Amino acid sequence: MKLPSHDAAARTPGDGGHRVHLPHFPAGPLRQVVRRLLLALLVMVVTVAIVYVDRAGYHDNSDDEVDFLDAVYYSTVTLSTTGYGDIVPYSDSARLCNILLVTPLRVLFLIILVGTTLEVLAERTREQYRLNRWRSALRDHTVVVGFGTKGRSAVQTLCATGLPKNRVVVVDPNHKVIEAANAEGFAGVVGDATRSDVLLRAEAQRARQFVIATQRDDTAVLVTLTARQLNRGANIVAAVREEENAPLLRQSGADAVITSASAAGRLLGMSVQSPTAGAVIEDLIQQGTGLDLVERTVVKAEVGKSVRDTDDLVVSVLRGHRLLAYDDPDASPLRAADRLITIVRAPMVQE
Repeated sequence: MKLPSHDAAARTPGDGGHRVHLPHFPAGPLRQVVRRLLLALLVMVVTVAIVYVDRAGYHDNSDDEVDFLDAVYYSTVTLSTTGYGDIVPYSDSARLCNILLVTPLRVLFLIILVGTTLEVLAERTREQYRLNRWRSALRDHTVVVGFGTKGRSAVQTLCATGLPKNRVVVVDPNHKVIEAANAEGFAGVVGDATRSDVLLRAEAQRARQFVIATQRDDTAVLVTLTARQLNRGANIVAAVREEENAPLLRQSGADAVITSASAAGRLLGMSVQSPTAGAVIEDLIQQGTGLDLVERTVVKAEVGKSVRDTDDLVVSVLRGHRLLAYDDPDASPLRAADRLITIVRAPMVQE
């Protein structure tokens, strides 16, 4: 088996644990704590300024004078409701400032600190609840391993054919890649997909299909083996760089193997001979625009008819495990269990 020399996507160090990331999470707890601590510091500074300006109205039991350090000390013990009593306001103005200004600031300071703890705990609870609800509702979804150029294009094609974004789970070892997937509305799992515990976090045992788009062929083989072990009935489609590795992918359990380098080379060769034909092929594989190549079931009205009598342009007929060309004599008449590979006009997108 030929192995490429490097795979940055599969061996990215320092990306954290194997976590599930759902899209559109609110700001993290650490950011909330920092913001509230800065607000608490602001309250402290205002209190120190109030006490220091009216320092003549305060009495210090140690030296009868209140300096800046004493103002900071008094503000700290007052806002924290410690209150040792060694520095006290004795003038009417100082006591009035404590009633009207310092006491409300003390209450605000406590609200900030207690609110921070409650909000962090509530956010963690909401996140865990959301994650548990997501896992319990996830069924017959699509697991995409690798969110590079190939994986992203595959997801875009699937979504163009009607797959909801909440039925897609992206698995990638790079934390920044998962953040990019979250930004596009996809759930993600950070981790190495060759490990079964990572795929289990993506609920691989209940997935309908897998799209394996790793950068290295050996990684694709290991992911395919792991996915097939966890889910015997799922449809697995894998991409390889070298055509000589395609049989190994099929032996590992892949239902379909796409050789990316060879496919691109064939399209290049076709475009050299006929640029228009190359443009048509590119249009067919780009779902949602122009012409689309789709697979569908035979409708009741088409049973017993010839391939040429259908409303769509039929390219091939899938009958059992046989793929019949449109001009094959055995393709007609159509049967109820047949599936048709047709060329149809992509639906117009209304703005």
